Amino acid sequence: MQSYPVSYCSSRNPRIGFTLVELLVVISIIGVLVGLLLPSVQATREAARGVTCSSHLRQIGMAAHHYHSAFSRLPSGYVSYATNDGTAPANVEMDAVTWDASPGWGWGSGLLAFIESNALVESLRANEPIWSPANEASVASTVPLFLCPSSTGGDEPFELVDDVGDPLVVANRTPRLGRSHYVASHGQESCWGECGSVATGEIFTNIYTSATRIVTIEGDAGRVADGPFFRNSTTRFRDVTDGLSHTIFFGEHSSALSDKTWVGVVTGAFTHPRFHSPENGPDAAATLTLVHAGPSGGELDITGFPIVHPVNFPTYHVGQMFSQHPGGGYICLGDGSVRFVSNSVDLFLWAELSSMNENEVIEWDRL
Repeated sequence: MQSYPVSYCSSRNPRIGFTLVELLVVISIIGVLVGLLLPSVQATREAARGVTCSSHLRQIGMAAHHYHSAFSRLPSGYVSYATNDGTAPANVEMDAVTWDASPGWGWGSGLLAFIESNALVESLRANEPIWSPANEASVASTVPLFLCPSSTGGDEPFELVDDVGDPLVVANRTPRLGRSHYVASHGQESCWGECGSVATGEIFTNIYTSATRIVTIEGDAGRVADGPFFRNSTTRFRDVTDGLSHTIFFGEHSSALSDKTWVGVVTGAFTHPRFHSPENGPDAAATLTLVHAGPSGGELDITGFPIVHPVNFPTYHVGQMFSQHPGGGYICLGDGSVRFVSNSVDLFLWAELSSMNENEVIEWDRL
């Protein structure tokens, strides 16, 4: 009898796939790996954003050097009709309190030709005010170089507001300006609203002893400002007697705190903080383009110490530098170099770096 091989087969199908327990274990492992990798990915992304931001500031610094080569001076913090008694022709539209007036063009608009924005320069009518109908479209332009990728407050143009936060109406329209996340340094002292109808001001003569003196202003912000950029400034490199490498020219101000612009200053405008501290509030139009370091105006804190506010200082003034990079922010010095400044920077060092002609001695180990 012929025999045949016996075939054995199971009544059950071979097991395919995972059990529920195995699947949950795999998902848990993946979750742990993602949790471990995510901080590294975020840190890498922020590092890239930091490189971009510092590159933007370096290009702005180099543009300022090219401007100086072309005109033998730096661009003005902003350009306003000059008056020493508050009078001006009717068509100038001067603010009765600050004496800010047309045309208003700021340092950022002055640098456009040196940052490969020639088409935008040609579209601007620089002989007319910022708020002229002829400039309406151009002044709302976005200039990528003036934006920091770490800023979360928005990149889009913004509408100007008045002292109570209502839309500002100038020449029968509300100006809308292109945004900037970078600002220019006015120095230690501020000269915003008080550089108009107020006849005199108090300034520090020695920040270490809190000594001050009274100066006559007569509309001239240069009698108060000790930094390179202010209303109608014409600063030359030789005026920076503290040294270009020891003087802050530009820095960050994220729109998460308040709106800034590359365009300039508009009569009657105010900047308002987007979040509040016990120390901050709205401030005059000059803070659309400029910030200061303090101390200013003889102001002292409750301990008698001059008030200084470096990058991210918790006063959160609209007139101070503010960055969303972890641990500090970037500044551009007068020689075009860019440095990262820690939130814990020595306050006196910050004040020393902000003035251009106070003869302080810089000790970099306090940075």
